[in-house]
This record gives sequence, C-alpha cells and structure tokens, in this order.
Amino acid sequence: MNEGRAVSEAAGGSATLRAAVTAAPEGAPRASSPRASSPLADEELAARVAAGESALFEVLMRRHNQRLYRVARAITGDGAVAEDVMQEAYVRAWENLDRFEGRSRFATWLTRIAVHEALARRRRGRRLVGLAAAETPDGELPAGSGSGPPSPSPEAESARGELRESLRRAVDALPSALRVVFVLREVERLSTAETAETLGLGESAVKVRLHRARRALRDDLERRIGATAGDLYAFYAPRCDSVVAAVLARIRRER
Repeated sequence: MNEGRAVSEAAGGSATLRAAVTAAPEGAPRASSPRASSPLADEELAARVAAGESALFEVLMRRHNQRLYRVARAITGDGAVAEDVMQEAYVRAWENLDRFEGRSRFATWLTRIAVHEALARRRRGRRLVGLAAAETPDGELPAGSGSGPPSPSPEAESARGELRESLRRAVDALPSALRVVFVLREVERLSTAETAETLGLGESAVKVRLHRARRALRDDLERRIGATAGDLYAFYAPRCDSVVAAVLARIRRER
C-alpha cells in the first residue's frame, strides 16, 4: 500500500483511526460493565426510571458512557472537562426524563444534552475543579485471549503506538465544529441524518463538515508523514554495534 492510499484510508475511518480517536485516557468512563447489556431498549429503561425504578439509570449511563465521552471530548478538546460534561448531561437527563416524549431516540436526546452542555462549557472556558487528571498517551488495545494471531513484536507495537498518537493529534487539531461531526460519523458510526439531528444541523451541513474534516485530516497526516519519512527503517547505533560485533566475531573464528 503506498503512502497516499494509506493516508486516505486512515482519514476515511479505518480501524486504526477509530482506535486512536476513541481510546479513552486512563480513568475515563467505560461501558464494559455487564449491567450495560440489558435486553431492554433505551426508551423502555427511561420510562421505567421515570416511573420510579431509579436503579435502572445506571444501566443507561453505562450504556452511553462511551458515546458521551467521545462527543464531549471532541467538542471541548479536554478529557477532564469531557467527564464533567458527562456528569452534567446525565444529571440534566435525570431531571428531565419526564419531558422525554420519544419523538427521537433516547440516545439522540441524551447526546444532544451532552452536546449543548459541552458547547456551553467551552464558551465559558470552565474546568472541573478537582479532576486534574491530564490526558496520557493512549494505551494499547487489550490483547485478546485464547487462540489468535501472535503478539506483535516490540518494534511493531512501538510503530503502531506512534501511528496512533499521530492520528489522535491530527484529529485533535481539527476545529471543534469539524471534529465533532467526524467523531459522530466515523467513530460512532451515526448516519448523516442521526448526526444532523444530534447537532441540530442540516444534512447538507453535516456532509460538508465531514468532507472538510477528512480533507484537513488527510493534509495533516501527509505533512506528518513527510516530516518523519527520513526516519523510516532507521538503523540506530545499538543495532549497528550489534551487527558489527557479530560480523567481527565470525571473521575472527574463520581466520
């Protein structure tokens, strides 16, 4: 695969890019609890919570933590602020469950609340006091268990980590208006119509912003690749010393 094609595929929503964008910093909310896998639909859970079964609200939160974090992170550009936005969004949703009329999906309604809170928080420029956990470089995806492909070499792991960090930085560099559309469409895999409804935009505006995001991301990645191409397959001193030592040892033995 040539560089141009690789960049184009990465900008178009590859698995590597999704991992780079979505991997939450350590301590970020995750939706991995079995309690998030209730067979009940969101709308039924919301109705039951509104009717008094308040414990079921935890199921809704765990089910939607990942999406709300991604959206809030895309808008605010800050992991700690995104967590604060999530908390406020859930509280507002709890307080207004009786106003949810089912005209849109519950997930869309909840995400809109998070979007509005994130936009307001960004305008105010406030940060949550006490949550000072700075974002760390994204960790590796958990390795699968049982039979499967062999674990990648340390060099492959390092290269993948560097690529993922470059992709994440490129997405972070997008303007917020483009970044949130990109995350909803390419990471959360919402349709154009769902994204438009969530953000209160027309479908044509969503398409234009997604196109601009992809183009900006592709240009950014091409610049990054060009700046680091000279380091491709670099043969650093320790490896050079090792090879030289091995060759000299063989020569001495054959004399």
